[in-house]
Amino acid sequence: MVPSCLSLVSLYGSYLRRCLATAGLSSQTIDIDGDTSMHFWGPNRMNSSTTNSKPSLILIQGFGPHGIWQWRSQIVFFSSEFDLYVPDLLFFGESYTRSSDRSEVFQAVCVTKLLEKLGIQKYSVVGTSYGGFVAYHMAARWPERVEKVVIASSGVNLQRKDNDELLKRAKVEKIEELMLPATAGQLRTLMSLSVFRRTYMPDFLLNDFIDKWYTDNKKQKLELLKGLTLGLEDSVNISPLPQEVLVIWGERDKIFLLEKAHELKKLLGDKARLEVIKNTSHIPQLECAAKFNNIVKNFLCELS
Repeated sequence: MVPSCLSLVSLYGSYLRRCLATAGLSSQTIDIDGDTSMHFWGPNRMNSSTTNSKPSLILIQGFGPHGIWQWRSQIVFFSSEFDLYVPDLLFFGESYTRSSDRSEVFQAVCVTKLLEKLGIQKYSVVGTSYGGFVAYHMAARWPERVEKVVIASSGVNLQRKDNDELLKRAKVEKIEELMLPATAGQLRTLMSLSVFRRTYMPDFLLNDFIDKWYTDNKKQKLELLKGLTLGLEDSVNISPLPQEVLVIWGERDKIFLLEKAHELKKLLGDKARLEVIKNTSHIPQLECAAKFNNIVKNFLCELS
C-alpha cells in the first residue's frame, strides 16, 4: 500500500474538494433521525439566496467511490444552473446508520428524509448504476416531489439470470469479488468491465484506490449488495414511472448490457426515452462527460 502521506488518491480528493468549494458547495452532515446521519455536498445555506433560488438537482452515486468522484465532471457543469446536492449513500463516505436495513429502498428513504430536512420540496434526480436503483424508488414512491428522473447505466430491470451472467463475464464466483475488490487484480477486472478506454495503472496506484474506496465499512457494503430487492427474481419487478425519464447508457457497458437499456426504456412507460453514448462503457459521465452533460441538461431544461 502507498503511505497515506504519499497517496495520490488523497491528493486528488483534496483537489476535488477545492473544486466543489469553488462551485459554491460545502461539506455538510445532518442527522435525519435518531439512527441515521447523512453527509452531503450542497449549497452553503449560510450564503444561499432565497430570492434567486435555482431548481434542485440530486446526484446519486453508484457502488464504489464517494459521490464527488463519480460526479466530478457534472458538478462544475451543472452548478451554475441548479442547486446541486451530492449525498454520500449510507456506508459510503461519512453517511452512517444504526438501522439494520440494507436495501436500496432504505437508501431512497434516507435521501428523501435528508431533502425534507433541508426544506427541498421539488427536485430532479440523477442516479448512476446502484444510484439508479435508489433514484427509481424515490421517483416511484414520491412522484409529487420528484420532477424528472435520469437513470444512467443502471439495470433497474435486473433479473436473476443477469446477475449470473455478470459473474461469468467477470470470471468470479461471488459478487463481492467484483464489486468490493481487495486486490489490484480484482480492481483491474472491475475496471475492464466498467471502462471502454483503459490505460495501464500500476499495482501501487490500484492498491491506493482500494485503500481509500473499498476498505471502510466493507462488512456493511457487502450487506448492501446482499440487501438489494431488485434482481432477485426470474422476472422483472418494476412499474412505469409517471415522470419524464431519461435512460442514458454506454454503448459498450459490460456491467449492464445495452439490451437492458432498451428493455428498461419500454418498461418505464411512454414518458421514458433512451440515449446511448458510443464508445463508452459503464461510466459515460466520466468517459464522455461533455456529451453526457449536454444530453442531461437538454432533458432537464426542456419544457414538459
